Amino acid sequence: MPRQPRLDITGLLHHVIVRGIERGIIFHDDIDRRSFLDRFSKLLSATGTECLAWALLPNHFHLLLRPHKMPLSHLMRRLLTGYAVTFNRRHERSGHLFQNRYKSIICEEDIYLLELIRYIHLNPLRAKLVPDMETLDNYPWCGHAELMGKHLGIGLSPDTVLGLFDKKLISARRTYHKFLTDGLKMNKLPELTGGGLRRSQTLSPVAGDKLQDFDDRILGSGEFVTSLRQKGILEPNEITRITLIELQQVIETYYQLGNQEIFNRGRKNKVAQARNLFCYCGVRLLHNSGAEVGRHLNIGSSSVTRSIRKGEQLINADAKVKEWVEKTLKQ
Repeated sequence: MPRQPRLDITGLLHHVIVRGIERGIIFHDDIDRRSFLDRFSKLLSATGTECLAWALLPNHFHLLLRPHKMPLSHLMRRLLTGYAVTFNRRHERSGHLFQNRYKSIICEEDIYLLELIRYIHLNPLRAKLVPDMETLDNYPWCGHAELMGKHLGIGLSPDTVLGLFDKKLISARRTYHKFLTDGLKMNKLPELTGGGLRRSQTLSPVAGDKLQDFDDRILGSGEFVTSLRQKGILEPNEITRITLIELQQVIETYYQLGNQEIFNRGRKNKVAQARNLFCYCGVRLLHNSGAEVGRHLNIGSSSVTRSIRKGEQLINADAKVKEWVEKTLKQ
């Protein structure tokens, strides 16, 4: 199942969208939301990632992130895997929590930073989780209330965002608030949410018949896309970064296993092969630690080591499995 790898570029703006599997609920109550935000806040600090906007909704969430020190995938893998384990344990459920891979769109900051902040922070109001702006000002599960000084969410620094509106905090908040309120009178820009759009072609008129450069993973002008392409940034990554939960899902699908069957301890050939392949891909190709893979499967480090070796032997001996790995994890 070949697919275009996500772009993961430090220093650039990423709009991240994560949805529950089959549109399922991922935040049942405030305990879930606080658990998520506590984990998210710690990971922002640990990975050197800046957050400029965020909003939690019952079955999905939006983040506007700028990674500085580490690739975004490091934060997202730990965030989604850790939260899913905690969520499943608390609600006595099993299985996948999130829908496929998270969506991450690289954004041209000069054009879209403010529009993205407005779009993300108006999400709870547009979704009718709150009735009006006054209530949104006090809604604790969105970065807007944090910027307004009403709630402590993730430690979002008001200087970073509000400084775009005014140097003085009080007037900056007033201007920012008006900017959000004005957005309610406007239609949503389709390129902020649509998937598979030729986004760069929607930004400005095209001169004559000349098409602008575009990439479905980028929200920005044709010139911005071209500049990234010229730097070699848009060349396919060797490995498509996916979480261990996503890796489990694609391997279970490939081997036609039932949900969670990969956790079975029996020596059934198909299940054993799936576990061996999971360990090999998780450690050797996706660069998770053996301890992380072991915790995911609830097995010890010696078992992970044996499975890695068997997984490597499987790939070398079976051309079909090797081809599937190439298509799934390598682009």
